[in-house]
Amino acid sequence: MPTCALCHAEDATPYAVVPRDETVMLCATCRAGIEDGPQDGPHWQCLNEAIWSTEPAVQVLAYRLLKALPEAPWARDVLEIAYLEPEVLSWAEAGLSAEPEVVHRDSNGAVLASGDTVVLIKDLPVKGAGFTAKRGTAVRNISLVPDNAEHIEGRVEGQRIVILTQFVKKS
Repeated sequence: MPTCALCHAEDATPYAVVPRDETVMLCATCRAGIEDGPQDGPHWQCLNEAIWSTEPAVQVLAYRLLKALPEAPWARDVLEIAYLEPEVLSWAEAGLSAEPEVVHRDSNGAVLASGDTVVLIKDLPVKGAGFTAKRGTAVRNISLVPDNAEHIEGRVEGQRIVILTQFVKKS
């Protein structure tokens, strides 16, 4: 019985990975996630392994599913460490829907990019962590929240926090 290339469940059927003419075996759950968009849940933890597959078509599907889970911190973390060959990456991105680009800007209007370093311009109490991020603190290697232009993420005192862009300046 064929198994799913992503989660290894049984009873998989062929699925075409567009825009190329390659197919992979997918279970009903993975197929629904690709066609309708995945909902964050335990099933998608299989993408941690699938992104490292030796099969480019499996990597493409794993990448697309991880990109479709922007609200899941674990999915963003996997995408940050994953490496795809340039031609595999362009294939993966060719199948993604083109959404309007969200532009993140600091307090001075400078455009922020993932991986930038920013400096806090105000003391910020960190809810749930029990400390205050002090003005002048450098936050290195920021991540952009894909669906909200006013939010970025970064590590302060070892904690990953969400920071409003109005309280940072690019350094």
